[in-house]
Amino acid sequence: MLILGNGRVVTRDGKRPFLESGAVVIEGNTICRIGDLEEVRAAYPGAEYIDAKGGLIMPAFINVHEHIYSAFARGLSVNGYDPKGFLDILDGMWWTIDRNLTLHDTYLSAVATYIDSIKNGVTTVFDHHASFGSIRGSLFEIERAAKETGVRSCLCYEISDRDGKDKARESVMENAEFIRHALKDDSGMIAGMMGMHAQFTISDDTFGLAAENKPDEVGYHIHVAEGIEDLHHCLKHYGKRIVDRLMDHGILGEKTLLGHCIYINPHEMDLIRDTGTMVVHNPESNMGNACGCPPTMKLVHRGILTGLGTDGYTHDMMESFKVANVLHKHHLCDPTTAWAEVPQMLFENNARIAGRYFKQELGVLKEGAAADVIIVDYDPLTPMNEGNINGHLVFGVTGHDVVTTVANGKVLMKDRRLTEIDEEKVMADCRQAAAGLADRINSR
Repeated sequence: MLILGNGRVVTRDGKRPFLESGAVVIEGNTICRIGDLEEVRAAYPGAEYIDAKGGLIMPAFINVHEHIYSAFARGLSVNGYDPKGFLDILDGMWWTIDRNLTLHDTYLSAVATYIDSIKNGVTTVFDHHASFGSIRGSLFEIERAAKETGVRSCLCYEISDRDGKDKARESVMENAEFIRHALKDDSGMIAGMMGMHAQFTISDDTFGLAAENKPDEVGYHIHVAEGIEDLHHCLKHYGKRIVDRLMDHGILGEKTLLGHCIYINPHEMDLIRDTGTMVVHNPESNMGNACGCPPTMKLVHRGILTGLGTDGYTHDMMESFKVANVLHKHHLCDPTTAWAEVPQMLFENNARIAGRYFKQELGVLKEGAAADVIIVDYDPLTPMNEGNINGHLVFGVTGHDVVTTVANGKVLMKDRRLTEIDEEKVMADCRQAAAGLADRINSR
């Protein structure tokens, strides 16, 4: 039995959204009680107790689009890299990295990403992986890191014909093998999807091969219209828009997650909505790659289940919250927009997306929900209540304010110190592997 108490409790439960001084009781991997601090302490006198010291007690964050393989890109300089557009960025940086990753690099990239996620209060990650230098077994290496660090993960490998048909087939089989493995897992901590890069790197034959090997229980995780080049390619080679092509191949559906969706039109939005397909917005990545601003507010207003991710740009969901908030105000020249939509995406929709792959309820503090809880070191300057929680968070909190992270009932970080893994050793191993990766890339 574990109690996190003596803090302002932000539950994300509409029946009881805020407690001024409360506590959360965890038994096993489940929340068993939310209540006033004194009542809870009296009811469970022998329980382990973590003092929030007046901070916030909140549901842990969920990141619904991550790129673990990009971890070693931080500070990397690639000889001759001088991108003029999005396709140059893909080939010159990201595809160059993934073609040079070893299985051990993939494992260490995952551990490093999960450590950073834990330190930012993220306990559930939907990752979209690529390592065309070492495909087979790569998802299992990420799963190994997920189990060692304690982060709930939904994994996939991005299928692509960009390095030839043999590697495209190998990518399909890596997905299929891992999905079958994940479907047998009863821990509630691992899931799998059929990953795809983007339609402009996938042939009709490869789409068909993926469909033949995808178990019915799962959907696809694919980049859609991230760059205008993707749309132009589809119109030129297939005479149709991207979402129409995905519809024709049976890609859309309630278990499928579309990343980005920048260059889509109202007809495509209707297809996405009517098929129950999910979308994830990645504001910082879109801005950093100069890809454009997606019509995210329209997607939300249209009733499309739209979540918030980081695309590997950061592992701090509060950072993405802040950027999305100002991006859409700036893009639409409307200071009233994004106040409600972005918190809905992060705190409600990400939990709904995760709920399509994990059985236990996530993203909420209430009896029976998953014991994924964080403590945030935040002492509000102004009055805080159930009506202004999101305003406090967007202007007052960053991911690095998280001091304690609990996932599946296990304390992964307490007082900013990781409890399940030797961070110093991992970072030393990562620095060595990252240097090796850079040497391989620049000695080509």
